[in-house]
This record gives sequence, structure tokens and C-alpha cells, in this order.
Amino acid sequence: MKRQEVIDYIDEEFGVCPEQLWASFPNYLVFRNAKNKKWFGIMMDIESEKLGLGGSGKKDILVIKSDPILIGSLIHNKGYLPAYHMSKKNWVTVLLDGSAPDEQVKDLIHLSYEIIEKAKR
Repeated sequence: MKRQEVIDYIDEEFGVCPEQLWASFPNYLVFRNAKNKKWFGIMMDIESEKLGLGGSGKKDILVIKSDPILIGSLIHNKGYLPAYHMSKKNWVTVLLDGSAPDEQVKDLIHLSYEIIEKAKR
């Protein structure tokens, strides 16, 4: 999935519009559960080098909450990295360059939303 596809999918599935919280980072978007206001995703554009990918330029990523056991297997697949700037135990990074299968990304977004939905405020 690409950046806009994820934004549209989250809006359609959960009625959640992204929030831009930092004026100095206009491409950083946060997705919150409407009920408990907890984040279930953050979208960013990060330098490839900072992600450990080498090369130059920025990559669009989505960092989402997930099951620690699932994260351990995901990060060994194309399109997934350890969480960027979040707990690597509970969050995973998805590259938004089409390398991760769309249906799997959608399932992971749902899982992230469900985990946050169950979280106590």
C-alpha cells in the first residue's frame, strides 16, 4: 500500500482522519482511536539511512501496534522493519512502498486498532 491508500483505508474502515501534530513535520500523521484517543498508527517520511536501508531519499512508513510474537516474524519479511521511534516490542514499521502485501497491511491495521480499542484509558 502507498501513503494515500492507507489514509483512505483507515478513514473508510474506522472513520478516523489523520492528525497532523507537528508543524515542523507536515508529513507526520497520527491515527487515534476515537473513543480512547490512543494512537494505533503513525505515518512518517524518514530518511532511508535512518531506517537502515541505505541509499538516499525518504521512505514513507506506517508504524503500528502489533503482537510481540507476530512482530518477531514480520520483521524477517520484505516490507517490514523494527519499529521506528516506538517500542520495538509492541510496534512494527511497515514500508509504504508496495513491498508488503496490501491485505496483510490491512489486517495489521485492524489488529493495531483492536489492540488499542481494548487498552484501558
